[in-house]
Amino acid sequence: MMKTFAVLVAVLGAAGCATLQDDARFTSVEQAVKERTGADTKWTRTEDEANTVRGRVKELLATPLGPTEAVQIALLNNPGLQASYAEVGIAEADLVQASRWRGPTFSFARLRRGDEIETEAGVFFDVLGLLTIPLSVKAQETRLEAVQNRAAGEALRVALHTRKAWFESVAAQETAKYMQQVTESAAASAELARRMAEVGNFPKLAYAREQAFYAEATAQLARARHNATAARERLARLMGLWGEDLRFELPERLPDLPGSAREGGELEAQALAQRLDVQGSRREAESLARSLGLTKATRFINLLEVGVLSNTETGLPRQRGWEIELGIPLFDFGGARAARAERQYMQAVNRTLETAIDARSEVRETYSAYRTAFDIARHYRDEIVPLRKRISEEVLLRYNGMLVSVFELLADSRDQVTAVNAYIEAQRDFWFAESDLQMALTGRSPGSAQTLRSAAPAPAASGGGH
Repeated sequence: MMKTFAVLVAVLGAAGCATLQDDARFTSVEQAVKERTGADTKWTRTEDEANTVRGRVKELLATPLGPTEAVQIALLNNPGLQASYAEVGIAEADLVQASRWRGPTFSFARLRRGDEIETEAGVFFDVLGLLTIPLSVKAQETRLEAVQNRAAGEALRVALHTRKAWFESVAAQETAKYMQQVTESAAASAELARRMAEVGNFPKLAYAREQAFYAEATAQLARARHNATAARERLARLMGLWGEDLRFELPERLPDLPGSAREGGELEAQALAQRLDVQGSRREAESLARSLGLTKATRFINLLEVGVLSNTETGLPRQRGWEIELGIPLFDFGGARAARAERQYMQAVNRTLETAIDARSEVRETYSAYRTAFDIARHYRDEIVPLRKRISEEVLLRYNGMLVSVFELLADSRDQVTAVNAYIEAQRDFWFAESDLQMALTGRSPGSAQTLRSAAPAPAASGGGH
């Protein structure tokens, strides 16, 4: 019997044994992120790896930073993301632990009665633990897959926020530049109005309007400069930058709109096939299904151990034998545990269905936001900005012909800059919507309902009357 048991231990132990891998099973996360973002990510665990990442970051920061380079830096250098990657290593360790049998338990007893001494030694084997190793390993493998899925999802979230922070930073920088032009125009107009008022050639009401506009433009400029600083700092935090790395350069303008908008097509099917939250929900349901099988397997046997005993007593031959210890569930037959597992499984199934329904809806919603943002930005580019330019050209011709005053010329210049600022914001909103659509197709929900922001107009130019 002991030989047979030893063979059983060897076979089952070898079949269920797992080992720690060099990549800590992180390769699947790297591949998932690469497929969905086109950028590399890495879990940095050694000094050499940290130095390699540092060199790569320095290389990317050497030239003006684009959205792709910003995302690449964040995926390599974001410390919060690195902390979340450690969960994959922890799950791997749990998997390896689940594959290990706890081994035999030794016991020794020594009793004395007068001159008589009795000793008893035993070794017990956790048979139930050995038999359930394959089920435990499968459950931990599914859990590891879910953790890998969450790590990849966190990487995609960081990539999304970094990409949007880049567009926000460039747009805010460009807006601050145009607000500077508005302020300079308002300053020139206010100074001219002051000089004309001093000689009595300018109405007090018109003079007050010019001064008020200049004061408001100055406040708007201060706000625009702060917004540019705040957006840049958000981008720096996401990329994990500090010290001299904060001197990174950004382009002066946002990227141009694409030639045409993306068609809806099979976006819902693509989302169901690629979204990490849908895959994660499926993995959770599968894990609970395996847990349900484990619960049923151990429902009526709470403890099963086989032991080998050796007993000695003074003046008597040594006693040898074996013992089986079996816990009998007189008060708990496992019905409640089995019912709980079944209900947990059905809960996971319904959550998976809910996730799939939400994914399809979010894709439709984000595509609507994407298409609307594209149409609005294109409308500004093709209609509003060209019209404002033609109006400015006509006003300049009239000014040269002494048909309009300098104040009308300055007011028109301010209106044109306001239109350009609105176009900048429309461009930014389009790239935001495009980033959200990519996230809705491959990762998780990009957030709550996608609401397009309307451009906040600059202070209105003073009216006529001069």
